[in-house]
Amino acid sequence: MKKVFIDGSAGTTGLRIQERLAARTDLEVLVLAEDVRKDPAARRDALNAADVAFLCLPDAAAVEAVQMVENPQTVVIDTSTAHRTAAGWTYGFPELDGQRARIRRATRVANPGCHASGFIALVAPLVRAGVLPSDARLAAFSLTGYSGGGKKMIAAYEAEACAGLLAGGRQYALGQSHKHLPEMAKVCGLDRAPCFSPIVVPHYSGMEVTVPLFASQLRGVAAGDALAALREIYRAAYAEEGLVRFVEDPSADEGGFLSSAALSGRDDMEVSIFGNAERLLLVARFDNLGKGASGAAIQNMNLVLGCAEGEGLVF
Repeated sequence: MKKVFIDGSAGTTGLRIQERLAARTDLEVLVLAEDVRKDPAARRDALNAADVAFLCLPDAAAVEAVQMVENPQTVVIDTSTAHRTAAGWTYGFPELDGQRARIRRATRVANPGCHASGFIALVAPLVRAGVLPSDARLAAFSLTGYSGGGKKMIAAYEAEACAGLLAGGRQYALGQSHKHLPEMAKVCGLDRAPCFSPIVVPHYSGMEVTVPLFASQLRGVAAGDALAALREIYRAAYAEEGLVRFVEDPSADEGGFLSSAALSGRDDMEVSIFGNAERLLLVARFDNLGKGASGAAIQNMNLVLGCAEGEGLVF
């Protein structure tokens, strides 16, 4: 039986991974007693005893934890920002072209950021298809449930019952220095990061990432054909197994609206495109704790262990 250890199991991401693994009978989850949960020696032993070790830690602590791993058979899946653009690490988004095979062979997997996951799902297939140039100047905005801010933000929203300023969407990272920007640019093959607006909204979980485009930004697409052309690219990109799927028009079931909470509690993602012949909206919806964090981590674990990709996930 394969052994799994979660370093940082008390955090939001770690708890969600535990929840998803609870029903698994094919895995043994190594658990440290509360009095040694932060003890370096106990953590080192557990990390090296595990077939897969999830790091659910702040960046500096994740770097330190990787240095503790001496067992060459231990696969590390890091959910922090620390290694997402680092040499020697495999980016853990299986639905990218060829990435599933790379993850299966990897011993160091960097789990994607939540906002970055939606942006990459929308932009990377277009760059790869050659219809969006690498020097494109892009913008994006992303609505996220407050659970993405961790325990402190969750406590604030739930204590105040979303009163006052918490009742509305709150934009942050106004200085354009959000920690997901480097992976957005690198993984998509862009020359520059997008102008990015992340926004916390008053529901627990769920995410909606939108990339607006002008049809004139596209290459090799006939005037008036942008919607149809991009839909075909997405259909082809997400036709294989995986947790990302193209959905023609989910707004038809929501009275013309698109809720950022639609996939709350799930581990998959839906990609859609809206607009007209001139202006387009690329939209990805998922759960910031699911495909945006813990669900993606378990999907990557399933791949490296040779399990069914969606085993133990909700989709």
